Amino acid sequence: MLQGKDLILATKPYACEERAKSWLYLLTTLCLLLLALASTLLLPLPFRIAGSILSGLLIVRMFVIYHDHQHHAILHNSKIADVIMTLFGIYVLAPTSIWKRSHDYHHKHNSKLFSASIGSYPIATRQRFEQMTPGEKRGYLFTRHPATIAAGYLFMFLIGMCWQSFASSPRKHLDSLLAIILHISGSIAVCYFLGWQSWLFFILIPFTIACSIGAYLFYAQHNFPGVVFNDNDNWCYDKAALLSSSHMLMHPLMAWFTANIGHHHIHHLNARIPFYRLPEVMQAFPELQQATTTSLRLRDIRACFRLKVWDPERNRMIGMREICSIRTEAQQAFRAPAAIHG
Repeated sequence: MLQGKDLILATKPYACEERAKSWLYLLTTLCLLLLALASTLLLPLPFRIAGSILSGLLIVRMFVIYHDHQHHAILHNSKIADVIMTLFGIYVLAPTSIWKRSHDYHHKHNSKLFSASIGSYPIATRQRFEQMTPGEKRGYLFTRHPATIAAGYLFMFLIGMCWQSFASSPRKHLDSLLAIILHISGSIAVCYFLGWQSWLFFILIPFTIACSIGAYLFYAQHNFPGVVFNDNDNWCYDKAALLSSSHMLMHPLMAWFTANIGHHHIHHLNARIPFYRLPEVMQAFPELQQATTTSLRLRDIRACFRLKVWDPERNRMIGMREICSIRTEAQQAFRAPAAIHG
């Protein structure tokens, strides 16, 4: 059984794209997305609804392809691909300047406690959570709330990805401001010239679907029952990939729309493996078939959302009910000696 660097090195032969296949998947996905978006404006109502939903799902697939390009897993050093991906990043409210910086940081610090929550959902230990002010607790829980993640279009992408990056460093993230301006002005233009229904089907529904799926995938891939977190001294890259990144089981159709991102533990082990080779790597290494799994079933989604903080004493994530139970037990234990003494 390969471990550590030996396992990473064993996956290296798979970190090689087939350039023709990369172009094929990029262009077919892009064409399908453009056709689906066009249907939201040109066809009768039932087809507009279907086209709107399909557009949202195709944006997810295109985003994972964009994400692979940012990792230099596909179409590296292609100027044409660079232009396409730069434009798509602005369109999808994840411009290259902030997406690459934050996502690279996430890969280098995945599952580290006490590091900046750049490019990932914040994780607090139970002790740290108990020390927070009421306002800090509300902010922390709001970020991880199901409604916040479902509204990823607003909170994760428009505000988190674009506005906060520009506000923190305007010179570095002018493309974030450009993305906001183009998105809002485009929405106004569609409403004014084509009507509110066109805006609903062409922009609101596709982005709501795509951003909520994207936000949840990013959350659940690192916040699932069985996930492991470590302090910085005990952190190890390969263990973080295999123990702190899930294998999300999906229906083949959903796996296609998400471009195999469910094999997230493999992606974190070697981010240079193209998305279309991840299932191949999974089959080749028994070591990778032992990763903790989750899925898009309702019970698994609920199980992921229940997790709130990391408890080092129990070595697992726990929810609010357990936090309250532990707090009550501690208070009772504290009062017992005082009662005996009294």
